[in-house]
Amino acid sequence: MALTVPGRLAVEEQSQVATVRRAASSMAAGLGLSEQLQAEAAIVATEMATNLLRHAGGGEVILRPSEIFADVMEVIAWDSGPGMSDVAGSRRDGFSTAGGAGTGLGAIGRLSSTFDLQSTPGRGTVLAARIGAVDAPPPVDGIVLAMRGEEASGDAWRHVRDGRYLTIVLADGLGHGVDAARASRAATSELAPNATPDTLLERMHRALRPTRGAAAAVARVDLATGALRFAGVGNISASIVSGGTTRSLVSMNGTLGHNVRRIQGFDHELAPDALLVMHSDGVTGNWDLRAHPGLTRRDPLVLASVLVRDCERGRDDVSVVVARGRAEAPA
Repeated sequence: MALTVPGRLAVEEQSQVATVRRAASSMAAGLGLSEQLQAEAAIVATEMATNLLRHAGGGEVILRPSEIFADVMEVIAWDSGPGMSDVAGSRRDGFSTAGGAGTGLGAIGRLSSTFDLQSTPGRGTVLAARIGAVDAPPPVDGIVLAMRGEEASGDAWRHVRDGRYLTIVLADGLGHGVDAARASRAATSELAPNATPDTLLERMHRALRPTRGAAAAVARVDLATGALRFAGVGNISASIVSGGTTRSLVSMNGTLGHNVRRIQGFDHELAPDALLVMHSDGVTGNWDLRAHPGLTRRDPLVLASVLVRDCERGRDDVSVVVARGRAEAPA
């Protein structure tokens, strides 16, 4: 059976590289990608897994269908190893620090539709590649993973673009597992264009009454001006990162579908260089992007992956969504 749901694969010894390769090929086939793209996805995943062992002593590979693009597969790899002292050099063919042919990152870049990475000396590396019909990274992307041992994640997110407006919803179903996933999907299914965050949360509150309930937050960004309207209920965290500072946004107490005393939105502004970061309580709140120089310029999927790698609590579902306030793609 083809793999079509996100897969999280540990790479700690050589035999697991073959497991990653087979899983990548299976997922690409399940998504209906061409035979050529299936082969390229397998090579990209194999190179990433091999690099984890060769340069970092191991790590994880995430395989998943894109949550942004149809018929696109994503391969993410992260480690907490020594990192790269020369990222630009490492991406050139022939450059090697471990005695290999020095073609790994070059091959990944050539075979991927988009490819970006963040490497911080002493803190590790995150790689993210997309395979399929996509020209550039999107202005918003995120990563959602189930708690280990669960088949479904109780976290979910969606976005919709209407003209110059981008609306994002992130939901965390109460608890975890299938019932939590049902609640978070009920919340995100209420997302619609041309609606304020306040209105969308009201709709979610009504829709979630037959479920166990959820925390959720909605952000609506004017990509032309940077104007941001934000509203949240429960333990979804949101922050604006700009100019080396991080400012938290306010959510109201309660659980959508059950106990909500008040829904209130707040207006903010995203500077041209600003990021909006939203995450569930599966991520600790003590992160600081300044620990990774250059990270704010990376693909939103790389940003989200760095936060999961560094700040995942490990005892709940985990989700991070990152959006740019103005730019369509990272520098």
